[in-house]
Amino acid sequence: MAIRMPRIIKKSSTSGDVPKGHFAVYVGEKQKKRFVIPISFLSQPLFQDLLSQAEEEFGFDHPMGGVTIPCSEDVFVDLTSRLRK
Repeated sequence: MAIRMPRIIKKSSTSGDVPKGHFAVYVGEKQKKRFVIPISFLSQPLFQDLLSQAEEEFGFDHPMGGVTIPCSEDVFVDLTSRLRK
């Protein structure tokens, strides 16, 4: 059985490739990777908890210039895949 990555979440490399209804976040503990995710995730309690943890670690000064989430890429992908179910 193959593991499927949600189509909505994708690694993104440039700032100009964020479609309407989505936003970019930087995920990682040491090396940050950029993901583009739907704005609808902002209303999900699991995602709000993750943002609260990011606020505790970074406050409102995000070193990457965008929302930075201090968790492993695997944890982020797992969490966001549960939001799509």
